[in-house]
Amino acid sequence: MPTLDDILEHIGEFDLFQKQIFLVLCLLSVAFAPIFVGIVFLGFIPDHHCLNPGVSELSKRCGWSLEEELNYTVPGLGIPGDTFISQCRRYDVDWNQTTLSCTDPLASFASNRSHIPLTTCQDGWVYDTAGSSIVTEFNLVCADSWKLDLIQSSVNAGFFLGSMGIGYVADRFGRKVCLLTTVFISSLSGVLMAISPNYASLVIFRLLQGLVSKGSWTSGYILLTEFVGPAYRRTVSIVYQMNFTVGLVVLSGIAYIIPYWRWLQLTVSLPTFLFLLYYWCVPESPRWLLSQKKNARAIKIVDHIAQKNGKPLTANLKALSLEDDDTEKLSPSIKDLFRTPQIRRHTLILMYLWFSASMLYQGLIMYMGATSANLYLDFFYSALVEFPASLIIIFTIDRIGRRYPLAASNFIGGVVCLIMLFLPEDIHWLKVTVTCVGRMGITIAAQMICLVNAELYPTFIRNLGVMICSSMCDVAGIITPFIVFRLTELWHELPLILFGRESSKKTKSAFRQKNPTMLTTERERRGLCRMVC
Repeated sequence: MPTLDDILEHIGEFDLFQKQIFLVLCLLSVAFAPIFVGIVFLGFIPDHHCLNPGVSELSKRCGWSLEEELNYTVPGLGIPGDTFISQCRRYDVDWNQTTLSCTDPLASFASNRSHIPLTTCQDGWVYDTAGSSIVTEFNLVCADSWKLDLIQSSVNAGFFLGSMGIGYVADRFGRKVCLLTTVFISSLSGVLMAISPNYASLVIFRLLQGLVSKGSWTSGYILLTEFVGPAYRRTVSIVYQMNFTVGLVVLSGIAYIIPYWRWLQLTVSLPTFLFLLYYWCVPESPRWLLSQKKNARAIKIVDHIAQKNGKPLTANLKALSLEDDDTEKLSPSIKDLFRTPQIRRHTLILMYLWFSASMLYQGLIMYMGATSANLYLDFFYSALVEFPASLIIIFTIDRIGRRYPLAASNFIGGVVCLIMLFLPEDIHWLKVTVTCVGRMGITIAAQMICLVNAELYPTFIRNLGVMICSSMCDVAGIITPFIVFRLTELWHELPLILFGRESSKKTKSAFRQKNPTMLTTERERRGLCRMVC
C-alpha cells in the first residue's frame, strides 16, 4: 500500500498546488513579526524630562528658545552620567514666582544649582516626540520603566504557556481547526490591545495574543511541510522562516509612516482577520487525516491536489496508508529525552542553544531600539541582512554540514558584540554595519538550531524533543527585556558584554555536538526503542 510520500512523488512534491499554499501560508510568518518584536516601535522611549508647572509661562515671558528653557530648568542636562537626574528629577522650586530672572532664574533660590533640592516628577513628563508610544501614554519611565519590560515578557510568557497546549489542539482536532482558532483569537487580542483603556488590560491582551499567535505560526509551518514532499521540506521551512524577515522590513516602513502606537497596532492587527479566509482555500492536512483513520477525506484532498497539479491519481494509488513505523505506536515521555547519555547530552546542549540564541536575537533587536540614533532606518538595515543569512543556510547546510556553520555563526555574533564596545559613538555608520553583521550571524545560528533540533532525535520523540527544547527560547524571551532595558540604564554597552559572553559559551556547545544525523540512524533508533519498551 503506497504511503503519502510515495503519492506525492507521483503527483508533484512541490507543484502548482503546493506553491499556491506556500504563498498563502507564508503570510502567517510575515504577520508574526509585529507580534514578536513590535514592542521596539510600540514602546519606543523618546527623550523626556519632568513637567514643571509654571515653566511654560516663564519661557513665554522671557522669550526663551527650547534649548534655553531646558538649560535653565532641567537639572543635570548635558552632564555625562546624569541621564537619570535630567529625566526623572526636577528642581523643587516654584516657577510661578514673578520675580524670577530671565537670565538666571535659579539664582533666586541658591547661588549654586547643586544646592537646590530635587524632587520626583510629580506632575508628569514632557516627551520629545511628534508621535506617541505605550511609554508616553502610560508614563512608563523612571520608577515605572520596568512595566515596559513586563509587556514584552508577557507575550513571551504566552508563547511558553501556549506551546504546551497548542500542540495538543493541533494533534487532537486538526491543523486547520487549530490554525483558524488561533488566528481569530490573535487578531482579536491585537485589536483589543489597540483600544486598551489602561496598562493592566494592555498586559492581559498582550499575554492572550502570545498564548495563541505562536500557535498560528506553528500550525501554518506544520501544514506547509505536510503538503510538500520530503525533497522540498527543508528548503520550504527555511523560506517560511525567511518570510518573518519580510514582516520585519514591512513593519519598519509602517511604523515610520504611523508613529502613533494605537494606530500602528490596529494597522498590523486588522488585516490578519483575512487569514480566516483560509477556511475556504486551505484544506486539512491529509497526513493528520490518515493518523485519525479518516482515509476517505484524505484521499479526496490528495485527489484535489493531483487534479490541481495536472497529474490525476491512478487507481492503484488511491489507497493511502501512514508510513509503516513501529515507533509511532510508542508513547513518548520527557524521560526519553534524558534516557541515554548521548540523548541526555544533546537535550541539555540544545536547551542551552535555544535559550542563548533567543536571548541574543531578541536582545540585539531590543538593544538597537533602546540605543539607536535613527530607529526606523537602523531596524530596516538590520532586518535586510536576515535574507542573506537564510540563503547561506540553504546553500551550505548540505555541503559543509551543521556543526561548523552553527559554531561559526555563534562566534561571529559574540565577537561583534564585543567589538561594538570599542566603536566610537560619532561613527554611526560603522556601528550599524557591525551590528548588521552580528544580526546575520545570530540569525543563521537561530535557524540552524531549529533544523538541527529535529535531526538529533529519533522519530517517536522528535516532536516532543523540539517542543521541550524550543520552549527555552520563550523562557529567554521572558527575561531578555529586563536584561536589555535595565542594563542600558546603568551603561549602554553593558548588555553587549553579556551577549558576547553567552555567544562564546554557545560556540563551545555547538562544537561539542556530534554529527546531527547520528541519532537518526536505524541502529541507534532501534536501540533506544528497546530501552523505552
